[in-house]
Amino acid sequence: MSDYDENYRQETILNVRGVLARHRLVEELVKKQNLVELQRLLEQLDTDALVQMLEIFSSEDREIIWDLIAENRREEILTAMPYDTRVELAADFKPKNRNMIVRVFDLHEGLLRQIPIETRADLQHAKPIWIDLVMPEDEHLNWAQDVFGVDLPNPNELTDLETSARFYVEDNGEVHLHSDFLLDRKDASRNVAVAFVLKKDTLFSVRSEELPAFRLQRLRARSESDYISNAKDLLLDLYAADVEYSANALEDIYTELEGVGRQVFKSYMTDEEAARILAAIAEEEDLNGRIRRNVLDTRRALSFLMRGKFLSEIQHEDVREILRDIESLDGHTSFLVNKINFQMDATVGFINVNQNKDIKRLTVISLVFMPLNVLAGIGGMSEFSMMTQGIPWQISYSCFGIAMAIVSWLTFHAVQFFERRKTRRLSMANQKIQQR
Repeated sequence: MSDYDENYRQETILNVRGVLARHRLVEELVKKQNLVELQRLLEQLDTDALVQMLEIFSSEDREIIWDLIAENRREEILTAMPYDTRVELAADFKPKNRNMIVRVFDLHEGLLRQIPIETRADLQHAKPIWIDLVMPEDEHLNWAQDVFGVDLPNPNELTDLETSARFYVEDNGEVHLHSDFLLDRKDASRNVAVAFVLKKDTLFSVRSEELPAFRLQRLRARSESDYISNAKDLLLDLYAADVEYSANALEDIYTELEGVGRQVFKSYMTDEEAARILAAIAEEEDLNGRIRRNVLDTRRALSFLMRGKFLSEIQHEDVREILRDIESLDGHTSFLVNKINFQMDATVGFINVNQNKDIKRLTVISLVFMPLNVLAGIGGMSEFSMMTQGIPWQISYSCFGIAMAIVSWLTFHAVQFFERRKTRRLSMANQKIQQR
């Protein structure tokens, strides 16, 4: 690349940064104009420049940029992108057109290649290694079932299976597996049921929505030659991608809990702050539980494949490697459970401390007003009127009010004196214990 091209690229990136800066400051109408200008600038950049830009920009700017990139360029950009950024962008990906509902892939020169399928005739002439159906229509399911003679489940009924029906082999040799895959989004995290059917040399997958593990697997198999050689390799790599994605989600939990921990270990915390912290901890605990369930389900599926003797010796070694990764994740999830419980107990402890302080204040107030109540009761009796007979009521009740104020002041300071003396006594006792 010439110096002119490099300078032009850097200048364009600076222009993009400037437009983004204005985008955050102007009103909605001008924002739309900025987005048009921003999209024009993005169309002038090549793939390497877009990858560089997505790496150096903040998450907020990266999201704006990604929404403006043309759909036909995203696969190429993700392929050239580092794994962490790729996971972040793939996790927020949502299918927008019908062509993404049914995907058919074959192996071409050791790489996974997508075959365009528009009609049933296209599917009949294909020799796929993988048919991926995302919330397919009944017509698409019928195409696959009729052409390949395979029994595919409805994606809306995947969660209604009994435990014993999750992994089984049909009489015709079809291997059926129903597994959970993690979907970690900012708004909500959940486990999505996926049905796999392995028939001869073709893998069928049916699910209700797009998943990052599948998208990452497609990108990897397209860019790395001889990454997979048959449908069983593809199935194992999908499970490995899910375990890798779960590990990345666990790292995010560690990061979130570190931020929560800095708030928990403050010297003071209001009840409102404690409520927000408890909500954040509960959200991370829910995600951690979903990850544990997800890897447990993956372990069961891999164990079924090993027991069924469907795999080669090399594939058995791959499964053992995945199981070792799952075992390492188990230790992390268990540690996170203890960390979450500790932070939750500490937060609840702050709430209890605040409540105790409130109760103590109420106790001191009631103690201060207790002698005043006695004096007020005396002042309201007829005996007080008899004792102050002959004294103008303005003077008698003024003196009585002054006396009540003095008594309350003395009571308050007496309570503080005894409290300080108790604190000093405890402090001296602790010092003696430490000296021993």
